[in-house]
Amino acid sequence: MLLAADHVRLMARYNAWQNAQVMRAIDGVSRKVLTEDHGAFFGSILGTLNHILWADRMWLSRFDASTAPPETRFEQSTTLTPTGAAWSAERFTTDGRIKAWAGRVHSIDLTGNLTFYSGSVGGEITRPVATCVTHFFNHQTHHRGQVHAMLTRAGLSAPITDLVFMPEEAQ
Repeated sequence: MLLAADHVRLMARYNAWQNAQVMRAIDGVSRKVLTEDHGAFFGSILGTLNHILWADRMWLSRFDASTAPPETRFEQSTTLTPTGAAWSAERFTTDGRIKAWAGRVHSIDLTGNLTFYSGSVGGEITRPVATCVTHFFNHQTHHRGQVHAMLTRAGLSAPITDLVFMPEEAQ
């Protein structure tokens, strides 16, 4: 699989744009609504948003040696932040780190293999870097789709998710 640095930068900007829209969508929403179980894999809106944040930090620590992995385990990923406001602050910081990492990536960095410990499989795993980076961005999009459905179910305004509609200033 070939993956270009320009694509990684595009996906980092898309991720930040999507998360900024989610921040606006949950601003002022009660903790009760954000933590209500909607039957999704991670239960609630906030639980799912926390899991994405946790996973982004985990993957970023694998891609960028200067980034520390999250101090929590997968089982705690849904409780990383206690409120929508706390999530928004942490999300904003993490998106900045993702964009900074993406800005330093060269296409050659996206070749070869990445070996890392996976708690999901309980051991070390080796996969192509390009596959891991593609998974990183796909994982965000997948779970934000679940958040979109939960926002809609809760009667809240859900963000535009189409990459082609990302505004020029976000690009």
